[in-house]
Amino acid sequence: MTDFETQLLALFETAALRAGRIILDIYECGCSVDTKADSSPVTEADIAAEAEILAVLAPALVDIPVIAEEQMSQGIQPDISGGRFLLIDPLDGTREFISRNGEFTVNIALIEHGVPVAGIVYAPVLATAYLGGASAAWKLAIGENDEVVERTQIRVRPRQTPPVALTSRSHRDAFIGPYLDSLGVKDCRIVGSSLKFGVLAEGAADLYARYNRTMEWDTAAGDAVLRAAGGMTLTADGTPLKYGKTGQSGDADFANPGFFAWGQPSLYSTPSNSN
Repeated sequence: MTDFETQLLALFETAALRAGRIILDIYECGCSVDTKADSSPVTEADIAAEAEILAVLAPALVDIPVIAEEQMSQGIQPDISGGRFLLIDPLDGTREFISRNGEFTVNIALIEHGVPVAGIVYAPVLATAYLGGASAAWKLAIGENDEVVERTQIRVRPRQTPPVALTSRSHRDAFIGPYLDSLGVKDCRIVGSSLKFGVLAEGAADLYARYNRTMEWDTAAGDAVLRAAGGMTLTADGTPLKYGKTGQSGDADFANPGFFAWGQPSLYSTPSNSN
């Protein structure tokens, strides 16, 4: 592990844990819900957590532009043409936060030339985080004082036959069922937010298929962890999901196409399987 990666992952941990504490405090007290221009919900927790993450990262990473969800909703979009930038979703799974099921996360990722190379996914209520970089991926147990009390290296498992699939708690679509049927899936588990990538990374499932629209900040951190654990996220044409997608014809900047996140690299889904 390089000095930069060591320092970066430590910063990601600090930022995510501090944001998680803010989110938990608001979660316990309750808060009002507003609606953004795209009709998605936003709460005080989203805004406060993003501010804390930026406050931790900005002084140490002054030369790396940041694409953060709540800033983007305000029209703040820095130049990322240099190829290296951060993607932040301070509260992925706002609907899970509002419904109080605990399955929401803090997501922070570093992108280099379209590839998510480092990331953290932290679920404050579950006291669990997933961290990944170029060298490895880890599952972290978080203690009552917001510190890491256990750090376990994780790896994807060999794909099961039939595979175990994961699907979204709040975003279902009509195409997932037939696709999973085509793979012979019998066990399909519902998991909220970007936790699905962590479940794949730790070898507890095989596939997460998503056809409905997502944004890059929704997936980048989890995708970084999955890749660090030996998995991959593919688009329908079988190529790795890329980041930094701006100027897209017919869609917004940083919007993702449908994708297939697989735990086992040697047994990826092919485009024909999605028909």
